[in-house]
Amino acid sequence: MPTRYGTSPWPHQFPASRVPAFPRFRDARTADVVIVGGGLTGCAAAYMCAAAGLTTILLERDRLGQGQTAGNAGWLTPDPGPAFREVASTHGLRAARCVFEAWRRGALEGAALLRRLRVQCHLEPRDTIVAAARGEQEKLLRREYDARRKAGLDVAWLTQRQVQGRTRLEASGALKMDDGFALDPYRACLGLATAAVRRGAACFERSRVRKVRFTRRHADVIAEGETIRTRRVIVATGSATVEFKALQRHFTRREAYGVLTEKMPARMRRQIGDPREALADLHVPPRYVRWSGGDRLLVIGGDQRETADRKRAAVVVQRTNELMYELLTMYPAIYGLQPEYGWDAPYGETGDGLMYIGAHRNFPHHLFALGGRAVSVTGAFVAARLLLRAVQGATEPADEVFSWTR
Repeated sequence: MPTRYGTSPWPHQFPASRVPAFPRFRDARTADVVIVGGGLTGCAAAYMCAAAGLTTILLERDRLGQGQTAGNAGWLTPDPGPAFREVASTHGLRAARCVFEAWRRGALEGAALLRRLRVQCHLEPRDTIVAAARGEQEKLLRREYDARRKAGLDVAWLTQRQVQGRTRLEASGALKMDDGFALDPYRACLGLATAAVRRGAACFERSRVRKVRFTRRHADVIAEGETIRTRRVIVATGSATVEFKALQRHFTRREAYGVLTEKMPARMRRQIGDPREALADLHVPPRYVRWSGGDRLLVIGGDQRETADRKRAAVVVQRTNELMYELLTMYPAIYGLQPEYGWDAPYGETGDGLMYIGAHRNFPHHLFALGGRAVSVTGAFVAARLLLRAVQGATEPADEVFSWTR
């Protein structure tokens, strides 16, 4: 089967006949909350707000879940991305502990919510293993492990023998975290949107927001020539869009690349390692590898600045082949295995690697959930919880670490 370049597996493998249809926005309305962006973050926020009894409207300019959510690796990880030592150095030890505790709680609460709603998204537990080569990598990872343990975070150290037994990799040691999960992010997004509608939310596709006007008392969201008057506007578009040009300086447009292999024969699978593990390494840029469906490998990495549109197709092919070669160097047993999908995953990187979640002083009545990586979807559930608290006027001091004033 030829490789499908530029195509994410998640929407492609979902039967078209089962994709829920959401209408275009057409009539003027009022609402307690208007959510701009129909990815996993927006749909999780829509469900949370609707479940809390708020009149909720979600607007997506294209199709639900087919933007940044579709390119995600589908990893509900307890790790926020940047190293604990980096966050502590930038924001202080207490703030770093709040970030990492929020992410672990977000992973657990996200998985619990999907199970409670019976969203069929192939949700499976995964331990997270960050492996290091001998030498400077091992020293760095050891210092990171010691810092997390000293801060009281739940983390373990694996010896060289333990790493080899779990992953079949020749690593000198590894940091291990529990409470992670693998899932299909597109199915999770559609499931949350459907659950939000059952709770009374209104979801609209192909309904681009043209402008948001605001006064001291309310905001008017203009979409498709009609207006929604609301108390709160939640912007969950992944990165700052042109409508919020003043915020774009906070983000660097980057893209990762994903590869999903073809199915592996049983003999090959036995030489790869435990399918219950999800692997990260200290390669620059880092690589993330996990099983998908029990017989394929998914790898995401190769992060770089966003590619110009005219070069994108060629770069996707190049990066797909590079990632497959790197995967082969990690697991020689997969020799001959071909990529079935290769795609790019754009995202907005913040200066410290953490999402911006909350209000901005220059945009009254707005709440934002922007930033995040192409690897993990945990930020969607962290953001949804914090946004609901902000809408209800019940923010907590720990939420400040994700604010625009941090």
